[in-house]
Amino acid sequence: MHRQALGLVFSNKIYLVLSASIFCILLFVLSIVSEFIFFSPDFVFYVPMSYATSFILIVAVSALSGIAISLSIYRIKMMRIGARKSSSGFLGSIIGASAGACSCGSIGFAIISAFGAVGGTATAFLTNYEIPIRLASIVILLYTYYISVKGITAQCKITR
Repeated sequence: MHRQALGLVFSNKIYLVLSASIFCILLFVLSIVSEFIFFSPDFVFYVPMSYATSFILIVAVSALSGIAISLSIYRIKMMRIGARKSSSGFLGSIIGASAGACSCGSIGFAIISAFGAVGGTATAFLTNYEIPIRLASIVILLYTYYISVKGITAQCKITR
């Protein structure tokens, strides 16, 4: 069921490029925000052993976001279903991307200075619960993947 649905969607090069683009952009942006990539004085990519779990979760969220969003867009375009039914893929991507965005130094300080005590509380919450939030995002993305594959299989009459 999964292989046939993925083969159907990714046989179209547009969805393959879209999925790869989403993966690369999210991985790059989240790696910069989580301070795994540095540009000054030289380009450096470094993942300390103590942050390996966080980096693995970033890779998982990026990969699942690329796949889930591509499947959701395929369902919206080809199956003519409403965007509401496929919105959980976008929700999981947003949750996963924002989990680490507020916890890094420069963005965290900007949020604290802009929103005061509320921003400080939100930054502290996201810093403390970054891994559980990303795990919840992965669960949402896996659910979206399952529902999308199930819908594509049913609506395209793919035989198992």
